[in-house]
Amino acid sequence: MTTNRLPRKATVLLAGLVLAALAGCGAADKGKPEALGSDGPARPVKAVPAAPPGLAGMPPLLAPDDVYAADRPNQLSPVVKNFPSRIYVPNTGSNTVSVIDPATYKVVETIPVGVQPQHVVPSWDMKTLWVNNNRGHTLTPINPATGEAGPPVEVHDPYNLYFTPNGKYAIVMASMDKELVFRDPHTMDRVKTVPVTCFGVNHADFSADGRYFIVSCEFSGELLKVDTEKMEVIGQQKLPFEGAMPQDVKVSPDGKTFYVADMMAHGMWVLSGDAFDTPKLLPTGKGCHGLYVSRDSREMYISNRGEGSISVFDFKQNRLTKKWDLPDGGSPDMGGVSADGKVLWLSGRYNSEVYAIDTASGKELAKIPVGNGPHGLAVYPQPGRYSLGHTGIFR
Repeated sequence: MTTNRLPRKATVLLAGLVLAALAGCGAADKGKPEALGSDGPARPVKAVPAAPPGLAGMPPLLAPDDVYAADRPNQLSPVVKNFPSRIYVPNTGSNTVSVIDPATYKVVETIPVGVQPQHVVPSWDMKTLWVNNNRGHTLTPINPATGEAGPPVEVHDPYNLYFTPNGKYAIVMASMDKELVFRDPHTMDRVKTVPVTCFGVNHADFSADGRYFIVSCEFSGELLKVDTEKMEVIGQQKLPFEGAMPQDVKVSPDGKTFYVADMMAHGMWVLSGDAFDTPKLLPTGKGCHGLYVSRDSREMYISNRGEGSISVFDFKQNRLTKKWDLPDGGSPDMGGVSADGKVLWLSGRYNSEVYAIDTASGKELAKIPVGNGPHGLAVYPQPGRYSLGHTGIFR
């Protein structure tokens, strides 16, 4: 007959070991409680520094790894959801804005504006479209709810227009004046003028936390880094290409990388905004000009104005994956993506036309005649909570 009982001596020995172990536990330093699930006293928890806060007053990002998370298909703000869907095309040679109905691909209105309109820019609060009349030295406000233009506002040399991520200031890219001019975003009264030493301040985009922005200087082939809150230039560099002519600027969805189109280097410069290091060139096509992020934040559409094509860059793969050639060539310039993400709209700068391009296939859906010199067209409304300016950079 077998039994599971231990011999008496073994039982006594085991009991002694248990009591000794218990005594040892009780003898441990009473000021250092044992951590649950550990083999010994708890170690002090190392403090993890909190991530630095973003620009004061800036709405927090919806996703920490995607600055474009608020721009999903048809995710329209209550402010804009009842605005009619239109394409606003500034014609620099005609001093007009052509208004296209995207449902019919027809021009439904032509609005007279000031001299040499360059871009149509959504305001930070998304209630107004500002037409940048560069040589007329005015901004023409358009009410996107009605399509009516208001009285022009005097602003000197408004080549392009941006807004700080907290909505506190408008920033006029005064290209010929060699200035960045911080203004009241509603009245456009001048608040601070920042002289620059580069030529042709042009386009820009902001870091994920809104604390700085990168500016392209078209005519001297340079980049600036500007502290948003201090309103000061904190970095400047010459692009490593003779005759560089940087254009549009976009930040990657994760906020780590900036891309700068260059129409003379025929590609995009790629650099870290934080480090502001020497960028590397990614060739895309002749006359690389405009940069537009897809509604799912996976791709970026790149207009190559000098060859009539659109390159497609995959952020995750970090490479170009497609190239679409316009059937009759053309000069695809600035524009934007439709609210549903299905159509890329681009102005044909030297062909007096606008292109509608299917973002799934690259097929040209329409080619629409407009005025002379169509430039920074705005697709409106678009998803997002607020506008950073240009033809529509939304967060």
